[in-house]
Amino acid sequence: MRYWLMKSEPNEVSIDDALAAPGGVVPWTGVRNYQARNFMRDAMKVGDGVLFYHSGCAQPGIVGIAEVASSAYPDPTQFDPASHYYDPKATPQEPRWQMVDVRVLRKTRLLTLAEMRVDPALAELMMLRRGSRLSITPVTSSDWRHILTLLG
Repeated sequence: MRYWLMKSEPNEVSIDDALAAPGGVVPWTGVRNYQARNFMRDAMKVGDGVLFYHSGCAQPGIVGIAEVASSAYPDPTQFDPASHYYDPKATPQEPRWQMVDVRVLRKTRLLTLAEMRVDPALAELMMLRRGSRLSITPVTSSDWRHILTLLG
């Protein structure tokens, strides 16, 4: 089993939106970074653990625990000219962008970015590295366990 931190802007898909979805499952659309896409396509497996992270908001941080609920498949937003995530170079025969479905298991207290930055046990967390802006990053099993402890 692997672990991931997946960022979502709450005005696009919040933890509450995900919890309100049937079965708590939401499609993780709109990823437009090749490295993040490759994580979904090549490394994520159904059942992998996910830290659901709100970004682009007043208080960014981890807001829930989730799991990968599907294998990767083509993101339909790449084909929709009305979508913010449309990619004119993508075709159904040769899709460029992948996505997975994510199932929220529980909402947690907000573990803020500021709290994570000052915790020496999280010094190697990929998401905290200077210049890291990926929307999906791997999390080590030791960081996963530590974060779960912090979340209570």
